[in-house]
Amino acid sequence: MAESTTTQQLLAGWDKPELDLSKADWRSSSQGTGDVQIAFVEGFIAMRNGGKPENPSLIFSPAEWRAFVLNARDGEFDLT
Repeated sequence: MAESTTTQQLLAGWDKPELDLSKADWRSSSQGTGDVQIAFVEGFIAMRNGGKPENPSLIFSPAEWRAFVLNARDGEFDLT
């Protein structure tokens, strides 16, 4: 069996593994600098600022990602 790239030790109150994102296949909807990028890694969805990829990434479970996308479509995060 292949060795997992996740760390089994979880942070207190954190229900997600520490993912190795160094070889993640990051995708964005356009080619602009500073785009939001996502990657699917070991059953989780990672999201980062493509303009500053060295900054920490947000990690979502599939259920959290679905809720985020649905709420974004409904305008919940519209700041205008």
